Parts: sequence; C-alpha cells; structure tokens
Amino acid sequence: MPVNSGFGRHAMASAPWGWALLGSVLGLLAALVFYAPAAWLAAALPGVSQNMLQLQDTRGTVWTGSARLIVTGGTGSRDAAALPGRIDWRIRPAWTGLKVSLNAACCTPAPLQARLSLGLQTQKLILVNAVSQWPAELLAGLGTPFNTLQTAGTLSLSTQQLEISRFNGQLSVAGSAQLQALDMASRLSTVRPMGSYQLVFSGGAVPALSLSTLSGALKLSGNGNWVSTRLRFSGTASVEPELLGAFTNLLNIIGRRQGAQSIITLG
Repeated sequence: MPVNSGFGRHAMASAPWGWALLGSVLGLLAALVFYAPAAWLAAALPGVSQNMLQLQDTRGTVWTGSARLIVTGGTGSRDAAALPGRIDWRIRPAWTGLKVSLNAACCTPAPLQARLSLGLQTQKLILVNAVSQWPAELLAGLGTPFNTLQTAGTLSLSTQQLEISRFNGQLSVAGSAQLQALDMASRLSTVRPMGSYQLVFSGGAVPALSLSTLSGALKLSGNGNWVSTRLRFSGTASVEPELLGAFTNLLNIIGRRQGAQSIITLG
C-alpha cells in the first residue's frame, strides 16, 4: 500500500508558490538589467575615463538614453567644458559583447557606431569608419595649456578601421585616425584664424603620430610615437619674423622659445 506522506503533500502544495517566487525574482532582475537608469552609466564613466568624461542631466536608461557631455582635465582638475546640446546613445547586446551607437546633434552627421567585444583575457573596441566635427572650445576643458590658449575653430575627426585591443593588460592599436583642426584661433594671438592643421594617428606595433600645417601664419610640425602607454612627441611652432609680435605670448606658452619658434616636447 502506498504511503501518502505529509511532506510530499506540503511540497506539492508549496511548489506553485515557489515557482511564482522564482519567477518574480527573475523578473525583478530582468527589470534591473533592461531598465537600469542612465544615471548608472554616468556613475561608471568617470572611472573608465580617468574622470576626463562626465555625463550630466541624464535621461532614459543605460541602454537608450541621453545626457550632456562634459570634458575635464581629469581627477583633481578644475577645468571643464560642455558639448553644446545633448548626446544620445543606444547600447544593445551582441553575440560576444555590445553594439554602441552615439549621436550628437551638434557634431555627428550620422551616428557613430562601435562594437565592444568582451572576453576573459581579451577586450576589443572596433570603431566603424566615420567622420565627425567638434568645437575646438572643448579643448579648454582638458586644462593646461588649453585653458590658457582658449582655442576656437572646428575639429574634424575621421577614423579608418580603428581597433583598440587589450590582451592580458597589454594595449594594441590597429587602423588610423585623422584630426584636422580648421580655422584655429586663440585669445593669445590677434591673428584670426592662425591656420589649419592636421594630426594623423597610425596604429601598429609602435603607434605613431604626425603633425603638419595645412595653411596659415602659424606653422606647426612634429612627430611622435607611443612607447607602452606613454606618448613621446617632438615638434616646432614658428612664424615669420614680421608676425612675431602677434604670436609672442602663444609661442611662450606652447613650447620652449628659440627666437621666432618654439620647441614642443612631450614625454
């Protein structure tokens, strides 16, 4: 004769409640993940960017939201500059990581697209080829010497097959990027604009940087490379002798003066 235990009856009776409780917990966790407020992203960004990027007045969620972007000189800096208008983002899970779309009404003719792959030992950021234009006034937020130069103009950025990888803590970069600083001006010079310039970044075993002048009275040139994570750069800034009076203060700030030119060294 089968034995009908009280424990069995209790388990059968309580099972629906157990499943309901488990479903509620899973639903709550899903809600926390999919409806996480954009403020969570704002709280995480300073740590990732060494406090050089901040989000203010966030709206929406981590996955679809908007905010005001603030550029700063990093931890301890009192300098900051805000991007005009708001930025909008869209983040979606992908097979091995995340797909990210970023749009700024002031600066991106089409949304910037990126793919982030996340592994135990390897992380990779792949930027889809794009062109964007940013106000040079943002540079003042980076602190010295840009807060003194107070630049104005347009920064046109284009990327080509740019990939940034991290494997076992080591960074590597492939592809290239080109930054054109167009019709640049500074409060330290009466010549407006001073000129237009091009900065080219090339990835590889030893990522390299080159600076050249497209046009203008102020001539800039130089070359550099990254050794580990440190940039080493050397270049010059010069003007014709008859224009020295209009550029003296600027040449004193950006490098070590040698007559009508300044020697620029970093690293």
